[in-house]
Amino acid sequence: MRKLGLLFMLFLMALAMLMLAVQAEEEEEISYENFATAVPEQPETDDENAEADPEATPAPNMLADGSIQVTITAVGDVTIGRNVQSGGTSIFDKELKKQNDDINFIFRNVKDIFSSDDLTIANFEGVLADDYSIPSNKRENGYLFLAPTSYAQVLPNNSVEAVTIENNHIVDFGPDGVASTIQALENAGVTWSNKGNMGIYETQGLRIAMLSYMTLDIDGAQRIQSIDEITGDIALAKETCDIVIVSFHWGNELDYSPRDNQIALGRGAIDAGADLVLGHHSHRINPVEYYKGRYIVYSLANCSFAGNNKPSDMFTFIFQTRFRVKDDQIIDNIFRIIPCRISSRKDYNDFAITPLTDQSNITTVLNTLTKKENTKKLDYAVTSYPMEWSN
Repeated sequence: MRKLGLLFMLFLMALAMLMLAVQAEEEEEISYENFATAVPEQPETDDENAEADPEATPAPNMLADGSIQVTITAVGDVTIGRNVQSGGTSIFDKELKKQNDDINFIFRNVKDIFSSDDLTIANFEGVLADDYSIPSNKRENGYLFLAPTSYAQVLPNNSVEAVTIENNHIVDFGPDGVASTIQALENAGVTWSNKGNMGIYETQGLRIAMLSYMTLDIDGAQRIQSIDEITGDIALAKETCDIVIVSFHWGNELDYSPRDNQIALGRGAIDAGADLVLGHHSHRINPVEYYKGRYIVYSLANCSFAGNNKPSDMFTFIFQTRFRVKDDQIIDNIFRIIPCRISSRKDYNDFAITPLTDQSNITTVLNTLTKKENTKKLDYAVTSYPMEWSN
């Protein structure tokens, strides 16, 4: 009996070893080559007739008449970071902490608007630098705006493709601050322009030139005083680009209407060939003129402004225009505005620009833009501000 039990156990052990050997043999037969051949073969395609990847080579937004439509969005001052002349934690850094240190919070309520156009352009007013020194001629200034270079990423993250940097705060920390800001913008892939550099952005198969100037009498600034100083720049841009945008940092702070020199410069830029004129600096909205078939936006006011947590006027607007280009000529351009508050809150400025929904607030913006006192010098002032596209 014991012998039978022992023989049975030996039989089971032999059977188990045989099964392991077979399993090992089966596993050795499974190779990466076998997996590769198990994938169904793809049909061959004719490279010349293959459909292009739409994201790799986007087709122009061509309309039925053969024209190409391009939508451009413009906003005012983007001033982020801290004022180094103020002690303690800055109002911007305090808000940033509330927002879980996500710098993108400033554009969270308008990102969809910026993302749906072809180009968004802002006035970036401040310096991007990780180290700084205050020039002797700036030490008594009440406001010197500084942000880390990493903050530049907030622009491409939210589809702000281009900025003007010809303004009075770009020189807050001297030439080193200017150079650091330019480098940070370029590292982030943002097109920039100032008096010495024409920004060029290509979209929908079109080239858009951006020229930027300042009229303020600020130490270290490359200010202009007459249209004659920039007509050559505009002519050069027209030779190589389909659309030319001229931005001016001009006027007086808190003004709701342009001064005589602004009107002369704005119209002069159109006369010289500009297709759109954008203005900023006053921190207040100004009317729009329609002059010789082109728009002059005298002031876009603030967009995201870290200089004050309780401004007396937090209203602003986003300006959008659509150009139609055919046979290298602009055949039409329409516009609309999106009335906004520079904050998502009413009680204080949290730096997050937000479209208005309350009709009474929207009416306040429209009334400010059309108020007789603000348009009395503007023979070509726009009388109606659409908030939807006409076509």
